[in-house]
Amino acid sequence: MPRRRPGPRSGSGSRSSDREPARRSEQVEQAADGDWVVRAITGAATGKTYRCPGCDQEIRPGTPHVVTWPAYPRDSDLDPWDTESSADWRRHWHTACWRSRSNRR
Repeated sequence: MPRRRPGPRSGSGSRSSDREPARRSEQVEQAADGDWVVRAITGAATGKTYRCPGCDQEIRPGTPHVVTWPAYPRDSDLDPWDTESSADWRRHWHTACWRSRSNRR
């Protein structure tokens, strides 16, 4: 017969009921082309194929990479009828391509 784990006791334990959920790690990077929010994505978190704008190659599922978008909304983001916003500028990059983007052109 399998063993059962004891249930949590009321009033004890290491878990707190008012604990905040885990936050995603996002950084704002300043560059010559503006300020960008950069979120690192683990390979386990990807289930889709994306196209890297740096090298125009596929980022296959299971590949760690970064997602970037402008840090500050444009003026037109404040208009509710505008269909193009900062979210439309979100792009998936290979980490190495993102780091070396200033060396291109």
